[in-house]
Amino acid sequence: MKIICVGRNYVDHAKEMNSPVPKSPMLFMKPSTALMINNKDFWYPDFSEEIHHEIEIVLRIEKHGRSIQKEFAHKYYNAITVGIDFTARDIQRKCKEKGHPWEKAKAFDNSAPIGRWIPIEEIADVNNLNFSMNKNGEEVQASNTAHLIFPFDELISYTSNFFTLNKGDMIFTGTPAGVGPVAKGDLLTGYLNGEKLLTCNIK
Repeated sequence: MKIICVGRNYVDHAKEMNSPVPKSPMLFMKPSTALMINNKDFWYPDFSEEIHHEIEIVLRIEKHGRSIQKEFAHKYYNAITVGIDFTARDIQRKCKEKGHPWEKAKAFDNSAPIGRWIPIEEIADVNNLNFSMNKNGEEVQASNTAHLIFPFDELISYTSNFFTLNKGDMIFTGTPAGVGPVAKGDLLTGYLNGEKLLTCNIK
């Protein structure tokens, strides 16, 4: 199982990061050790002083595929949830300044908590999904999949040209504006169409 992530897939997030809007999907990966399920607590790592939350829609791949044509891409995922792409922003910033890879800022252990899966047949329109995150009861991120720069089918098709997709793989599809720091004692909750799917206590 692998976790494929997409960077800067919402215009408002690219702007808040003072980064250009990408011309094609920006891909990076997290290992299986980044995955965190069942609403487990997130323990603040000793190596960072600036962990940020990034709420995202996550797709679950249901079958093997490579070089998938866009018109068939919808057949390759069977469930959706919300997840958090935790980012060690201080480490990422230092890596970028030196021109170094920044996997250690994105792919560390437990950096990818996900919520409860919703079967795709229960989703009326994947191109009109509201999702959001609350921190300590206050909404800090919210958007709709209509605002994706690269929609789900395009992401699956593009990604499969570089990485063979296998059953159980996950695609984090990008975060909207509103990313920000978390602190010990915070409670994060993630919602899809108003339904709470994810809870994460910061310890």
